[in-house]
Amino acid sequence: MIACARGWPKVARAASIDNRHSRVVVILKVTLPLVALAILSSLFLFSRPIDPEDAIPYADVEIADRLAQPRMTGAGFSTVTSDGATLNLSADQAAPQQGGAQVQGVSGHLLTSDGAETTITASMATLDRPSGHLVLDQGVRLETSAGYVVSTDQLTLGTDRSFMQSGGPVEALAPMGALTAGEMRMEQSADDPSYLLVFKKGVRLIYQPNH
Repeated sequence: MIACARGWPKVARAASIDNRHSRVVVILKVTLPLVALAILSSLFLFSRPIDPEDAIPYADVEIADRLAQPRMTGAGFSTVTSDGATLNLSADQAAPQQGGAQVQGVSGHLLTSDGAETTITASMATLDRPSGHLVLDQGVRLETSAGYVVSTDQLTLGTDRSFMQSGGPVEALAPMGALTAGEMRMEQSADDPSYLLVFKKGVRLIYQPNH
């Protein structure tokens, strides 16, 4: 009995500690959400007022620009020419215009009826549907399955028949070496279904058969 009596103060102290802990937990559960709510309220109270009219001039300008110059992103163009070639091109952006479109970020390929493929890239291009021409500008680059890599400033492609012609000098890496020319043209031979890539006007070749 004495041993049991000696244990009572310990039990009482433990119960008292548990009661204080429970009261603290209850108080924190109530006060912490109130403190968080007060902080959020102060953020809204002291934040800078937003004037809805501040965004209207910018929105009006952008809408007017879109209406005046409609544009499409991720545009594509595909056609099959009269001689059976397939031209597939995509563009980062296209702006329709009378009889065609002005496009930016052009890439794609031309697959001719003889099985030859040419990869095409350019910074800009103008599509003229009535004339059946696509004029590539700025950083024009061609890579043919025959091993030619051609660079020029401007190149005209046919969209109704397979042909291409540079608008000025070209530089090329060919299977036989490096060459430059004042003009390049590709078209179908009159008596042969294959296509010829012709360089002319001051052609210079550095012969490097094993480059």
